[in-house]
Parts: sequence; C-alpha cells; structure tokens
Amino acid sequence: MATAGDGANAAQSVAPFTREEELRALRDMLLIRRFEEKAGQLYGMGVIAGFCHLYIGQEAVVVGAKMAARDGDEFTTSYRDHGHMLASGMDAKGVMAELAGKRGGYSKGKGGSMHMFSREKSFFGGHGIVGAPAPIGAGVAFANLYRGDGRVSLTFFGEGAANQGQVYETFNIAALWKLPVLFIVENNRYAMGTSLTRAAAQTDFAMRGAAFGIPGRQVDGMDVRVVRAAAAEALDWCRSGKGPYLLEVQTYRYRGHSMSDPAKYRSKEEVQKMREEHDPIEQVRLRLLADGVSEDELKKIDANVRKIVAEAADFAMSDKEPDPSELYTDVLA
Repeated sequence: MATAGDGANAAQSVAPFTREEELRALRDMLLIRRFEEKAGQLYGMGVIAGFCHLYIGQEAVVVGAKMAARDGDEFTTSYRDHGHMLASGMDAKGVMAELAGKRGGYSKGKGGSMHMFSREKSFFGGHGIVGAPAPIGAGVAFANLYRGDGRVSLTFFGEGAANQGQVYETFNIAALWKLPVLFIVENNRYAMGTSLTRAAAQTDFAMRGAAFGIPGRQVDGMDVRVVRAAAAEALDWCRSGKGPYLLEVQTYRYRGHSMSDPAKYRSKEEVQKMREEHDPIEQVRLRLLADGVSEDELKKIDANVRKIVAEAADFAMSDKEPDPSELYTDVLA
C-alpha cells in the first residue's frame, strides 16, 4: 500500500468500475447533491433554521467509502453530515424533517442538523464539537474489538479538526489497543474559513498518525473510484487486526463553511475551476456516456433522485412540530 507522502496528485491506478458500480455511484452522489441543494433552498425560505453545513462537492468521499465498507461497519462524522446519513441508507424524509425541526425527523425534531443518529443504519451521528468524531468513532471501534464482530468504525473529520488535541489522544489509544478504526480526514482546504496553509504547520495530514505508528495515505477525494480503492485497502488493514489506519482525502466544498458563510476567502474563479475540471459527479456521468449509457437514461436517474428529494421537502414542510410533551423525553439526568 502507498504510504503517506506519496501525494494525492501522484498517479493513482485504480480498477475501473463496472457499469453497475458507476450507476450506483452516480445515483448515490446525485441524491446527496440534490438533497443538499434543496436543503439550502429551504434554509433560504426559513423552513430550516440554525446551523446548516452543506456537503456539495465532497460527495465522492462518503460514497466511495460506503462502497468499500461492509454491512454493519459504522459511520461517525462531524456537522457536515447529511451526505453521510444518506450514504448510510437513512431515509431522506427523516433527515429533511429533522433539519426542519419536525416530529418525523430522526431525532423527533429536537436535534437538528448536527444531532441525528440511526442505530439501524449503523450511523453514530454528526457531532458539532470540532474533533469529537475521533474519540467517539474509536469508542465504537473498541466495542467492535470487544465483541469480535469484525466490523470497522469509519470515522470522518475535517482538516481543521485534525489540529485538535483530542484527535491525537485518540490516535494514541487507538494505536495502543489496535482498534479497528479507519480515520478519514476530509481535507476541503479551508476548515471554517482559513486556508490550511495558514493554519497547519504540516499540511500532509496522512502523516498525522506517524508518531503513533498509524500508517496513512493521501488520495484524490474528487474521484469516487480512487476513494473506494483506498478505503478498501485501509479497511482490510483495520479488519485484519493491525489497528487503525489514516486516510486523507483531498476534496473541495463548493459552498461556504455553513449557510451563513459568504466564502470571501477564496475566488469565484477557483471554485468554478474545481467545478469544471474535478466535479465528482460529472466524472462519473462522462464515463457512463463513454460506456454507451444514453443521456436519457442518466436524466431518468436524476429525475428519480429529484422526486425523492421533493417528497422529502414536502414531508418536512407539512409535518408537525414536536409536541411540548416531548421536551423532557430522551433526556438523561
């Protein structure tokens, strides 16, 4: 396996997807993008309030990782979490209703964007505390090790969170106990709004586990095939009893850090260049067209996805708010 320092821009040979795999990747990434576009629209309408962090541009990361994972492998992430929920198989209606604070949401309308969980889908939450996914995901991995169930905990956080002390405390204990946890740093370059080159002394985040003997790899997070291949190798490492692994996936968010961020710290030309040259969905679409899939068939996939998202939005807008009697339920004293 390639080691940290090889660089995401180095040649990364990956096995091509079958047509079925390309179609799955396209559908799953389109679902995330159309959902996030609608969420942004509903935020502008006032249906969604509070915090809202969109995943547009980063879809290949979680979809590629999910394609490599086995049923039962757990996902834990930070507050940019809607895409991880959808990739985990959570229902779009329940996710959108929670964003809108409605009783049909995954947390009964009481959690909002950053507090959704699904034990059934092995999704252990989006967490608003920066760096928090690392110790939580390691805790899930400890449970897997204790039970001996062969599962791996996939734990996502951003390059900004990678500077948090709790992340390194987690690396230490995960390496010491050889926990089956795959740490995935989603490097979208700007954290909350500061270029990583101004905030990180070591910008090769795949190296961050080296002091603890954790192997790492830096890969192109805009190509779903590359992510799937790298995640598959890393998951094999974790599942074999060798302990944790660290993947840095270099990706890019098209929108601001949150809906309240005008993103003036980067140029419009930079964003447009990424959209035109590296968009993860467009890469798959072009490969499918070259493979003989018709434009009409691809439009049908998009139409079906848009229908799912529209129904989720309608449900979120028509659903009722939580009953006041719910105020103290699920609260542990």
